[in-house]
Amino acid sequence: MTVLERADRPGGGARTEELTLPGFHHDVCSAIHPLGVASPFFQEAPLAEHGLAWVHPDAPAAHPLPGGTAVVVERSLDAMAAGLGPRDGGAWRRLVGPLAAPRRWDAVRDSILGPLVRRPRHPYALATFGVRAVWPATTLAATLFRGEAARAAFAGLAGHAILDLRWPLTAAFGVTFAAAAHATGWPAARGGSQEIADAMVAYLRSLGGDVVCGQPVATLADLPAARVALFDVTPKQLLAIAGDRLAPGYRRRVERFRYGPGVFKVDYALDGPAPWTAAECARAGSVHVGGTLAEIAAAEAEVGRGRHPKRPLVVCTQPSLFDDARAPAGKHTFWAYCHVPHGSTVDVTAAIEDQIERFAPGFRDLVLARHVMSPATIEEHNPNYVGGDIAGGSHGGLQAVARPLLSLRPYDVPIDGLAAYLCSSSTPPGAGVHGMCGWWAAQAALERLSRR
Repeated sequence: MTVLERADRPGGGARTEELTLPGFHHDVCSAIHPLGVASPFFQEAPLAEHGLAWVHPDAPAAHPLPGGTAVVVERSLDAMAAGLGPRDGGAWRRLVGPLAAPRRWDAVRDSILGPLVRRPRHPYALATFGVRAVWPATTLAATLFRGEAARAAFAGLAGHAILDLRWPLTAAFGVTFAAAAHATGWPAARGGSQEIADAMVAYLRSLGGDVVCGQPVATLADLPAARVALFDVTPKQLLAIAGDRLAPGYRRRVERFRYGPGVFKVDYALDGPAPWTAAECARAGSVHVGGTLAEIAAAEAEVGRGRHPKRPLVVCTQPSLFDDARAPAGKHTFWAYCHVPHGSTVDVTAAIEDQIERFAPGFRDLVLARHVMSPATIEEHNPNYVGGDIAGGSHGGLQAVARPLLSLRPYDVPIDGLAAYLCSSSTPPGAGVHGMCGWWAAQAALERLSRR
């Protein structure tokens, strides 16, 4: 097996570089990996033998609140429930507990990390997840919880949907990330996300495969002779590569594939740890900076309308608090992004920092250097991030399950004269560093080869 990689180094969304100053190692895109450590593929592949080690912060996530307090998403479900108080703690336990229990989580994980249009292997677990997942995140949070802490924490988790949180199915993201936090945690790769890609490359080479970098594929003529070709691209690039060789019906359907909002990202080299007003935020690998449920919902709705919120939801990570390989002694790396309209050209650095300063006054005074990535810069780094869309296409509406189209065989690409498959995050189960899009596409390819 040969992998042709456009960039000069493998990794795509799992890259680590010295973006600001020497000795400061920043994750270019993905940083925290709830679905990586939970993924059946990552659990089965012997990546630890090839250098991959996971680092778990004391707490998966924190959510600072107006007034100087914070709610911490604990690894322990019991500790999480205790922190929310009797009423909302009990509601959180009823919402997440049936999914986060070890045996139940395995069944839920297997159900959601694959094509949803299939015969379910774990129908009860899928139904338990589904009755929680179908709701808009705002509706579920406001209905289940009375206090602002639980509501805001759930909204921050659901914000990873990159959708208007008033839409149906957005609760699925909050439920999934909450269950993953309690079941397997939210770790980072020691040394940076590049370690994930490097371990996968080393494992592939141990099996006799290879990765050839600096090899873009613009047309099918750029491919070597092969029995099977798997394309880790989104529909936009697939249409450009395959052209008229695609079956007309398939081509028409994937031409309607929708991309979602973009992200605007800033990496920081800091002279010290972020000065959170709520000191417990320093226990968390991720910090969701957005304020209340109402504030987060309003911000995501603004992005959905093609506008730039004054107070965006800012997703932050602080890996150097838990991994001393990320920065020089006494210094820190800090990673932050917010959602912006697709293809936005507006610099929202000030809006990001204003939000962080709300909950960590004095943050700007610690900044030694910044590295800014607009949606255009993000797409230049990885063309799969069309318009800054790091999810490989919107997860809104039917496209939550129809990736790139509604089919019992969503990975199959009908190209005349070539056994071809799509294996990017534009296929089920969608975005995230979990390897399952490629795993399912490979299963489809192996099935075809075995029939031959």
